[in-house]
Amino acid sequence: MCGIVGIYLKTKKYEKDLGKFLSGMLDGMASRGPDSAGFAIYTKQNKNKFKYSICLNQLTDKEFKKKISKFLKKITLKTFSDHVVLETDEKPKKVLEILDTKLKEVSLVGYGKSINIFKQTGNPKDVVRKFKLSSFSGTHAIGHTRMATESAITTQGSHPYSTSEDECLVHNGSLSNHNNIRRSLKKEGQKFNSENDTEVAAGYISNQISKGESLEKTLKNSLKDLDGFYTFIAGTKDGFALLRDEIACKPAVVAETKDYVAVASEFQCMAHLPNVNTAKIFEPKPGIVYHW
Repeated sequence: MCGIVGIYLKTKKYEKDLGKFLSGMLDGMASRGPDSAGFAIYTKQNKNKFKYSICLNQLTDKEFKKKISKFLKKITLKTFSDHVVLETDEKPKKVLEILDTKLKEVSLVGYGKSINIFKQTGNPKDVVRKFKLSSFSGTHAIGHTRMATESAITTQGSHPYSTSEDECLVHNGSLSNHNNIRRSLKKEGQKFNSENDTEVAAGYISNQISKGESLEKTLKNSLKDLDGFYTFIAGTKDGFALLRDEIACKPAVVAETKDYVAVASEFQCMAHLPNVNTAKIFEPKPGIVYHW
């Protein structure tokens, strides 16, 4: 049992409050996933800059800056607990190679022009406070609270998973054929950093999109390609999409107003959102992709 949440802002009215809204949603999901938590916040793109969300593991931010400065000169670093966000105009191919070969002691959590991703083990309420989530602004966000089942309780085993630029995924459920899918995707060059089934689903989505499929079509394809039971929220720079498998044993509820769309495993974690009592509230249908 895990908890997933997402909020998409239709207007600019609440952009400065996005982190506060998501913080309350994750706090409300703590009972569904006490082992770890994570979130992805999307902001408006800076067309000339890429952002790399990096877990430092055992390094300090000063040690990381000293090491990365040997390879990249024009950088900006922002520290959030044991994560940093590296900003640079260098293209991903170069930066990813440096992180993979020269700085193996750190872990890349995600990258892109609009995404910031943070995740840690521990009670979700503590994780939210450590990263000061309530201070973040943005356009849309997704989050996850985890109760570990098929892999270890580690930061790498936490959600969201990001396997391509400005993409990420959170998942409540379990995939039964993830080992077969992982082997197939590896043959096509997809890399994985954990044994978690959700990372395989994220890699599957990235692989399909890289071949020209839309996010909506990719999620529809997943209904025949990914065996198991799941509710997905998949994020991109433009918004996010929601899918429950055709059995739909994993819960989800949507609350929509003129200002936002909120998604969660349980309604109670959306009770603090403005005007939620007058929102259009519905349970998403099985096997149907909802996209905002």
